[in-house]
Amino acid sequence: MTMEQGEFRKVEKSQERMYGPFKLLVCGYAREEQKAFPAFLEAIGVGAPTAIFVTDADTQLTLGELLDREDKTGMGEPSPMKRAVILSGFTQAGLHQLISAYKQAGFPAQLWATLTPVSEKWTVGHLLKELGKEAEAMKRLQKDRG
Repeated sequence: MTMEQGEFRKVEKSQERMYGPFKLLVCGYAREEQKAFPAFLEAIGVGAPTAIFVTDADTQLTLGELLDREDKTGMGEPSPMKRAVILSGFTQAGLHQLISAYKQAGFPAQLWATLTPVSEKWTVGHLLKELGKEAEAMKRLQKDRG
């Protein structure tokens, strides 16, 4: 899902590159997982985006501020926040490829988001809170349809 005008919408599967630089913000990963994540990205063939590991100390920074950081910033530091990956500058097809490979690998469930001009100005803490609300709403909807 991507956020446009503060609302979530489904991402298609085109080769169109989405908003922002080719980077990832990685939240809530244990130290060992942080070290393995860049190798996972390379192994599945999505390229080599810059991976920035967000720490608890970063929750009040905007996504734009965090995306200005260098590759592997924050790696090795604890990150007890919600588990999430925020993608920037991926193609729509690359996003789907990454999520599919992640699920096939059997990794823990996590939140996913893409950078937009709206979300770029949000703090990472605010975005994670909104993603959590959206995930709960989707679970309730699926349960009701069940």
